Amino acid sequence: MTIDKTFDPAAIESRWYTHWEEEGLFHPERPGADPFTLVIPPPNVTGSLHIGHALDDTLQDILVRHARLKGKDALWVVGTDHAGIATQMVVERNLAKVGQKRTDMDRETFVNRVWEWKAESGGTITRQLRRLGASCDWAHERFTMDEGFSKAVIKVFVSLYNEGLIYRDKRLVNWDPHLETAISDLEVENREVQGHFWHFRYPLEDGSGEIIVATTRPETMLADMAVAVNPEDDRYKALIGKNIRLPITNRLIPIIADIHADPELGSGAVKITPGHDFNDFEVGKRAGIKPADMLNMLDSHARVIQTAENDVPEELIGLDRFEARKVIVEKIDALGLLDKIEDRVIQAPYGDRSGVPIEPWLTDQWYVDAEKLAQPALEAVRSGKIKIIPESWTKTYYNWLENIQPWCISRQLWWGHQIPVWYTDDGQAIVAENEEAAQEKAGQGVNLRRDPDVLDTWFSSALWPFATLGWPDTDPKALGRYPNDVLISGFDILFFWDARMIMQGLHFMKDVPFPKLYLHGLVRAADGSKMSKSKGNTVDPLGLIDKYGADALRFTLCAMESQGRDIKLDEKRVEGYRNFATKLWNAVRFAQNNNCAVNTSKQPPEATLTTNRWIIAETAKVARSLDQHIEDMRYDELANSLYHFVWNDFCDWYLELIKPILTSEDQNHAELQETLAVLGWVIDQILIMLHPIMPFITEELWHALGDRDHDLIVAAWPDYKNWSVDETAQNDIDWLIRLITAIRATRSELNVPPALKVPLHSHGIPEKTAHNLERFDPFIKRLARIESIHEEAAPKGAAAQIVVDEATFVLPLEGVIDLDAERGRLKKAIEAVEKEKTATEKRLGNPNFVARAKAEVVAENRERLNNFTGEITKLKAALERLM
Repeated sequence: MTIDKTFDPAAIESRWYTHWEEEGLFHPERPGADPFTLVIPPPNVTGSLHIGHALDDTLQDILVRHARLKGKDALWVVGTDHAGIATQMVVERNLAKVGQKRTDMDRETFVNRVWEWKAESGGTITRQLRRLGASCDWAHERFTMDEGFSKAVIKVFVSLYNEGLIYRDKRLVNWDPHLETAISDLEVENREVQGHFWHFRYPLEDGSGEIIVATTRPETMLADMAVAVNPEDDRYKALIGKNIRLPITNRLIPIIADIHADPELGSGAVKITPGHDFNDFEVGKRAGIKPADMLNMLDSHARVIQTAENDVPEELIGLDRFEARKVIVEKIDALGLLDKIEDRVIQAPYGDRSGVPIEPWLTDQWYVDAEKLAQPALEAVRSGKIKIIPESWTKTYYNWLENIQPWCISRQLWWGHQIPVWYTDDGQAIVAENEEAAQEKAGQGVNLRRDPDVLDTWFSSALWPFATLGWPDTDPKALGRYPNDVLISGFDILFFWDARMIMQGLHFMKDVPFPKLYLHGLVRAADGSKMSKSKGNTVDPLGLIDKYGADALRFTLCAMESQGRDIKLDEKRVEGYRNFATKLWNAVRFAQNNNCAVNTSKQPPEATLTTNRWIIAETAKVARSLDQHIEDMRYDELANSLYHFVWNDFCDWYLELIKPILTSEDQNHAELQETLAVLGWVIDQILIMLHPIMPFITEELWHALGDRDHDLIVAAWPDYKNWSVDETAQNDIDWLIRLITAIRATRSELNVPPALKVPLHSHGIPEKTAHNLERFDPFIKRLARIESIHEEAAPKGAAAQIVVDEATFVLPLEGVIDLDAERGRLKKAIEAVEKEKTATEKRLGNPNFVARAKAEVVAENRERLNNFTGEITKLKAALERLM
């Protein structure tokens, strides 16, 4: 097949992906081979591919494709999460379009509607993953609500309950009044909003004075149960133990001592509402208030309610919390107890799905005793059984797990794993894996009612590393698939998913789920700001694939993934790596046009020419480095090593060095045949090594060069350990490259006309250098635009001096350039850059600038400073060369 003149990614990507999938190449059966197992973080079934997915899945695919090329039985487990809230919302919105509501039907009917939606529309993100090139095992795709996985979820719940690790309790939760369900911390979005601090005067019971408290949520004062002051605050020590007459309700509440009250903030006194504030909940418990006795002033819709323990005025009952806020402030003002109102920008929690303010709400829910499960998970990292990369995240991991709170796992939804608990008429809870077993426990004839709540999706996804592999019916450890080999994850779900997988894996499988946990950063906008729809700076990965191809996007994400740093994604980088793909395409096309064909040998061809022995040695060197970069999870180094080798060593140097041989009139001489054999073999190694990052273009070129008995995706990784490497050839060509590069740089810096050939002089050089000058004479003349090479001192007059290793070379420039004018130009350029450098140093040396400027602006100035330093060094070197 003849390689087309123009590289068109769109023309090859869908064709090759379809071929790989239809041929079953994403899970080649390799009995006896070492297993390699990776599980994809399951995206929501409602989702579509965003740039974060693209990064996460590109990094995983690189490992899987590399393992496959290394001969391993590579399995990338793929599937989607049922995404309780998100999916239920989508289906409810669809019902609303036809004038229906979820509550118009029974639970079973609604759940069937959700399954119908999934069958019709739930595959969007999996189709998009294919466009990215993700080589997942689609033949065994999993879903967190499929029959086998659901069996695992129910078994885990029942087991943990029987061990006393799951229990029901009354605690504060993040409550979404719109969706009427508890939600996780990850589903809470903290927003900066324009709010207020209302300062209220609370009178003492004995009429001797008052205490001023401030609040951002005045309506919650209806459920105040105390006022806290710091025990070391001299202003209030005498008041501790006294009571306050709470305005509006007239309840008496105590003044208590607690370190939560900060004497430096406001009045130093804090109203305590244990039933509607997470900090206050803990203060209330320390003060001896039991959760069952804490006041709750709101219903599930966040409307004011009356309770037996609280005397709320009739006109407030049934009001929405924000309507109640207005009325309460008016009443406090009318009582003469409103001290002042401050305008403040405050952080307010919102539901990321519903978009409404979240209410801390006291309610009965199911909890996991996370503290007990966390202890083995902490020890797994401390002992080194799990290595977190970058290591800097280890402290965060320890901090979270050492201070872990009970894990609320129940949600008030219809879509999800319904909690396997049944209640008798007298309220007894029966926990069993199915209704039949529950009835047997309760006794025949006993009426049972199932708990309507479902489990948190994080509870089910925590089982992903082993439940996707057939547990509990099959033992993944016996298959060699557990522990998985590595987990790649965004740092933002280290606690919500990664840590919980470790806890559940250790508890049920008695081993860690993975020995390595790699945490990548966020993908940010080019200026370093966080991407958001409201800012209009989000990047659509599918749009980039349409424009530049999947390979270019994958290479960009790999090259920019540096441990411990976020990615500033600039479209120009994607365009640049598309140009890299085009360079590879053109290089292979050039080789094909010069009669280069397939070389199927795993061992390098016999070579006598220094250039050929050099490129073989460089191929071995880069292959070895790539394995090390993958072992160290250094994606940026992986991409950069390949880029340098392909663009610089192969395209810019090797092809240029061998062009005279390839274009020789004598097409039968031994040097040509050797060079064609080496060229074909090196191209094969390049395609194999690049394949994990750029699968589409490499597979296309692999087949374009000639007939193959297998696809590139299942080829063999370079066996560099058994190759003979000529270090002398490496050193000689390295010297040649450095000499030519130095001559080119000097010519460019001194504005020597590109087409003009000039002589090169050297005097008193070592014998080895003289020998190399003679051997490489044709290369130096052709590639450095040198007219002649002389082993003698240069004639007197203007000249430029070049030092390479221990040898000094001179380019006579008399009559070529105006030396005085060139010196003047260089000096002015140095002065101008130094002026810019000084201004930037001054800016960065200003603490106010560093503290107040945006982080990306500070970073940009630091980068400019580095650039100025490099430019000055370069200009001074050019000035020093002038003799």
